Amino acid sequence: MKFLAITLIIHAPDPRTGALKPVCERLREAVGNAVLAEELGFDGFGVGERHERPFLSSSPPVVLSHIAARTSAIRLFTAVTTLSLLDPVRAYEDYATLDHLSGGRLELMIGKGNGAAQAELFHVTADDQWDRNREGYELFRRLWREDTVTWWGRYRPPLSRAEVLPRPLQRPVRIWHGSATSKESVELAARFGDPLFSANVTNPVEPYAELVAHYRERWAHHGHDPADALVGAGTAGLYVARNSQDAVETYRPVFDARQELFRANGVTPVFHSVEDAIERGSALVGSPQQVIDKVHRYHDRLGHEVMHVQADADGLPEALHRDSLELFQSDVAPALRKEIPSRPFPTGSRP
Repeated sequence: MKFLAITLIIHAPDPRTGALKPVCERLREAVGNAVLAEELGFDGFGVGERHERPFLSSSPPVVLSHIAARTSAIRLFTAVTTLSLLDPVRAYEDYATLDHLSGGRLELMIGKGNGAAQAELFHVTADDQWDRNREGYELFRRLWREDTVTWWGRYRPPLSRAEVLPRPLQRPVRIWHGSATSKESVELAARFGDPLFSANVTNPVEPYAELVAHYRERWAHHGHDPADALVGAGTAGLYVARNSQDAVETYRPVFDARQELFRANGVTPVFHSVEDAIERGSALVGSPQQVIDKVHRYHDRLGHEVMHVQADADGLPEALHRDSLELFQSDVAPALRKEIPSRPFPTGSRP
């Protein structure tokens, strides 16, 4: 199994002190967490894209470019690129440039995005977001593969033998499809033979397992070899400690603060307590062996080879957060790498 650390760059008061960090400090912290993830041996680091409070992740290519300059080996992920909101040509230019600056370390996840601000800022609504995502991806995909593109569609001006520069370093970059509950994203991934990344955060495993099963079914329907299907999955939180009781009690205020943040943003929490979230959800909180066992239970349902964990302290004291990540890498990751085989990340052909 391979492991990513991801951030949505949430900008919210510290649940212990109530202090709110300055924006510049919070952004630098996100970059520092990527540097730490590489030092600790994570395989990848992901930056999400959101366009409303409480997030500061509206410009993933900018943040990832800074991370590329501060790191040398870790794979760089978007988590996700909201392609339904973006001009595919402009998005391609940004990410092809980033691919070169990073030495070919880029991996993209795309999705329609979510949040009420999308309609106001980008005039993308529930009525057209899936069509925009599909059309945008079809053009985006061609731009990575063809030196000149002739294209027409509904949501942007047509192209006639357009050359879009720079040409990518990876030919092509790998694109994952991020999905929480939507069969539309699953269908798009299966149709084009692309990997799927299940959000696996908000709910118990059942709806995500159902979606992954649908992906594998549609993958075969479109004529792809079932052995080639590739799935990643998220987690809802991480705190590893030597003693499981200490892990739960240390993580409890983090969980409670997140519940309040959900409610403040109009989201009804699914899990009623930290114990409930650990029992029925994907949060990895406990001793190293408990975390290993839980990942295996989820793998039995999802068959995923790549997993993401929270990169941010998320309300934990920084020292405890680092201790948790170090323990994860020393006692959890090696066992899961050995017990759950995963394919290597592609290097991509070079021109």
